Amino acid sequence: MPAESQPAIAVSRLSKSFGAVRAVAGVDFTVGAGELFGFLGPNGAGKTTIINLLTGLARPDAGTIRVGDIDCTARPRAAQHLLGVVPDESNLYPELSGFDNLCFCAALYGLGKKERQTRAEELLAAFELSGAAARKFAGYSKGMKRRLTIAAGIIHRPAILFLDEPTTGIDVASARRLRQLIAQLNQDGTTIFLTTHYIEEAERLCRRIAFIVEGRIVGCDTVANLLEPEREKYGLLVVCSEGMPAQPGLRNLQDKLAAAFPDLAFTIPAPEQLRVEAAAPIRVAPLVRFLEEAGIEVAEARRLRPTLEDVFVKITGLGREIMGREKEKRGNGG
Repeated sequence: MPAESQPAIAVSRLSKSFGAVRAVAGVDFTVGAGELFGFLGPNGAGKTTIINLLTGLARPDAGTIRVGDIDCTARPRAAQHLLGVVPDESNLYPELSGFDNLCFCAALYGLGKKERQTRAEELLAAFELSGAAARKFAGYSKGMKRRLTIAAGIIHRPAILFLDEPTTGIDVASARRLRQLIAQLNQDGTTIFLTTHYIEEAERLCRRIAFIVEGRIVGCDTVANLLEPEREKYGLLVVCSEGMPAQPGLRNLQDKLAAAFPDLAFTIPAPEQLRVEAAAPIRVAPLVRFLEEAGIEVAEARRLRPTLEDVFVKITGLGREIMGREKEKRGNGG
């Protein structure tokens, strides 16, 4: 993205409250033209509210919003023709077929009959839905529904596409296919603003990411720059044998582990798992021997590469289990 190019989106001191709840608290950020920009945070962090503000579905209490060279602060719908929006819940009609849903959406954007039919057929083919074109939307699988909803969001060829939690609640294979489609749309020149609470998804897709917690941006940079400080650290994941009462045993051992290995930091991210971090290479054998002498059978010990999750935990102060619990609640998007 050329440094001198005008941002696709520029936001300054944006704020929004609902009663006593401050959903967005004075945020600033820009999205470059042609960028795939990620907003990463737990549910309730303010991600959907920000999309609603940027797309004119809500008015800010304070701050400014620019989309390209258009000031949308006073005229929130002035840039509507440039935007495509895919909400976290589908807004298509269950009684209409896939083809008719796309044609209806195209008509809303002023496309003529022949153009909208041609465009609908193109998108059904591109999103591998041609075989279900005549089928009612209500009969689509979750993954198919998400694909058609994205197709509807780009029916008018928007310059900027907003995707709110696009892979939530769908199976792993469908999520993988959707990510490929999103990456391809971006490669074809569409600016994409993606909100997600799947850390791995943001890391795979986005060049730059903002972390948002309780309506505030607490970190924003390229994935490469965010990961750089973590590359100087060393990590190890110890997995205990299945069926063993490992977690209570591990928790009971934490003080002894800290005393025996003062240069290591220990956390228990999940049942039967012990995460180890250090500033120097970790000697595996003494640690495994210590655990087994304490009655905990080790099934695996593998070195960890730095991940965006490490950065997220450090910057936000939220535990790994927060995002993990949400992933389980809303369905594993893979």
